[in-house]
Amino acid sequence: MAFRWKLLEKRLTFELRSQCNANPICCDRAGTFFSSWSSENPNPSSHIDPCLCAGCVDIEQIDENEHGIVGGDEDESRHPLVKEVCRLISLRSSWNPKLKNELRHLLRSLKPRHVCAVLHAQNDERNALKFFYWADRQWRYRHDLIVYYAMLEVLSKTKLYDGAQRVLRLMLRRGIELQPQAFVYVMISHSRAGNMVKAMQVLFLMQKAGVEPDLSICNAAIYVLVKGNKLEKALRFLNRMRVIGIEPSVVTFNCLIKGYCDLHRIDDAVSLIDEMPFEGCSPNKVSYYTVMGFLCKEKRIKEVRELMGKMLKDGKLLPDQVTYNTPIHGHSDDVVVFLKEAEERGFLVDKIGYSAIINSFCQEGRIDRAKELLGEMITKGCSPDVVTYTAVVHGFCHIGGVDEAKTLMQVMNRQGCKPNTISYTALLNGLCRSGKSSEAREMMTLSEEEWWTPNGITYSIVMHGLRKEGKLFEACDVVKEMIRKGFHPTAVEINLAIHSLCRESRVNDAKNFMEECLHKGCAVNAVNFSTVIHGFCQRGDVDAALSLLDDMYLNDKRPDTVTYTTIINALAKKGRIEEAIELTKKMLHKGLVPSPITYRSIIYRFCEQSRVEDLLKILEKMLSRKDCRTVYNQVIEKLCTLGNLDVAYKLLGKVLRTASRFDASTCHMLMESYMSKGIPLLTYKVGCRMFDQNLIPDLKLCEKVCKRLMLEGKLDEANKLMLRFMEHECVSPQHQSKIC
Repeated sequence: MAFRWKLLEKRLTFELRSQCNANPICCDRAGTFFSSWSSENPNPSSHIDPCLCAGCVDIEQIDENEHGIVGGDEDESRHPLVKEVCRLISLRSSWNPKLKNELRHLLRSLKPRHVCAVLHAQNDERNALKFFYWADRQWRYRHDLIVYYAMLEVLSKTKLYDGAQRVLRLMLRRGIELQPQAFVYVMISHSRAGNMVKAMQVLFLMQKAGVEPDLSICNAAIYVLVKGNKLEKALRFLNRMRVIGIEPSVVTFNCLIKGYCDLHRIDDAVSLIDEMPFEGCSPNKVSYYTVMGFLCKEKRIKEVRELMGKMLKDGKLLPDQVTYNTPIHGHSDDVVVFLKEAEERGFLVDKIGYSAIINSFCQEGRIDRAKELLGEMITKGCSPDVVTYTAVVHGFCHIGGVDEAKTLMQVMNRQGCKPNTISYTALLNGLCRSGKSSEAREMMTLSEEEWWTPNGITYSIVMHGLRKEGKLFEACDVVKEMIRKGFHPTAVEINLAIHSLCRESRVNDAKNFMEECLHKGCAVNAVNFSTVIHGFCQRGDVDAALSLLDDMYLNDKRPDTVTYTTIINALAKKGRIEEAIELTKKMLHKGLVPSPITYRSIIYRFCEQSRVEDLLKILEKMLSRKDCRTVYNQVIEKLCTLGNLDVAYKLLGKVLRTASRFDASTCHMLMESYMSKGIPLLTYKVGCRMFDQNLIPDLKLCEKVCKRLMLEGKLDEANKLMLRFMEHECVSPQHQSKIC
């Protein structure tokens, strides 16, 4: 046994070291884990081979009862004691001393297999874990061995790895007989939670507990590595298994086959199937079905047929119902060939198989082929059910054939197949897409006469159809009816209706609609409030927007930066600068970070109102919350646009601190503004300040400046400007003499 662990030590240490980059301590422990293995292991484990189906590989499919680990069967859940205990557990939130005493009394009467049935019967695995610990604390009661394993089995089907780890450690402390299956359960629980590193570390815990590795734990390790997309590491682990004398089983190979398929390495998966007989392990049908399933997803039906022939010829495995059901759920014309072949061999294709093929044709828009197959289905005595008919109805609606869909609904009734809510919803969706939302609304109103009940999706479809056609009042009425029927629209659906009303300048209607949704308990959020606030601001009713902002806080809906920016912009536009400043300070005090739109809005409105001093003060507060590198560039450019050049020149020093290309663009804009005002001397000064910060002004612009300076008799300034270009080797002396 010690030899086995020694041989695995090097490989497993490598696997974990490659996974444990964030936790070097785990890597150090990995190196010493196997070396501490004691050869005097008093508890040799029994062989437990988990039945992993590679088509849907899942370690939870282990059959524990076959190996005598977990006692009891499904009939135990019907025992009166088990039912009564489950009832009392369901009343846990209202437990009182009387109920607890009653449960204690029942617990003493329960046999271990009954306790296992109670644990398996819980819908919430956390309740099962709570009951497990509660029972363990009771006087004169101790869990039997099979109860521990039952608890671990329940937890292995969840992501509650902490609970599984605690149960395992409890077993270690109490000296409970441990078998590899217990560690398999914990490993799989970690894997479900996405903790591949911790799942592999369970092997260290197993080694410290003195439990010998066997095929079951090795299969679980390979399963974890494959599920974590570490196929190459799984293959290396397989080699180490062979070195220590653990031969792989068909389950092992099926895990690896699925790993190849997950990586779209189908050829490698097929090659592995070919190699299995030489490894002393013949492939089973699951091996072939796994590859077939992935080939069908990629519509490689021809290769599926070849693999079926290979399964019969090489594997001596006769096709069965599952063999033909696998390609039937693909998407291709060749599927029909499989259908006929299956029927010729005596395998019945049920309604589900036919529905899958018909639905695939409908999704491809080949509704005529779907109708033909529907007719064949009826001819062969396989009566279509509501699912099959609904698929064709949806197909007709998808290509705009609403009238044909209506006719098919009538055929359904005549055939004794009553259309259900999904059937009518598909038809209503087709009507709305065809611009007949009013007809869809009327059909939904008559639903009680047709003996069907609209659901939330039905209402949403009709509401969206009416909204797109501009029938906003009708759309809002549908939402209101939806709420009365107990279906709550989502915040997105509410916002679509609100936005449509605001776009039509019906902001008050939008507000009333939102408030009604809020009072009915719908999921109204901050975005809905912000949409209505934006509508009021666009209409110029800032007071109504401010009032709605207060309502947001009263309804515990926290406004965001967009909400504040909208109102601040509206206040500044109205000239209410002081209120805009206070609201900006309030936004910053709430911890909200200004966005680039916030900066642009404030700069635009404050410059427009010539409140530059106030603007600079509020910008300092905003910059302390979130830096915006181009904020002063935006201020200068806006001032240039408004013709306020003196103030723009004063702010130039704030821009030239960083000397970036954005700053050069801003300086050029200021220079052009001075030139347009006929002030070349100030243009010259801006150019000189750019040179001082190692920024090169635009040469053509400076040539214009020099000519204007010369016309005004300022030859010294013109020469100095061109001299600065020469100093930076931007122009030659001949070019300067040409200008001058």
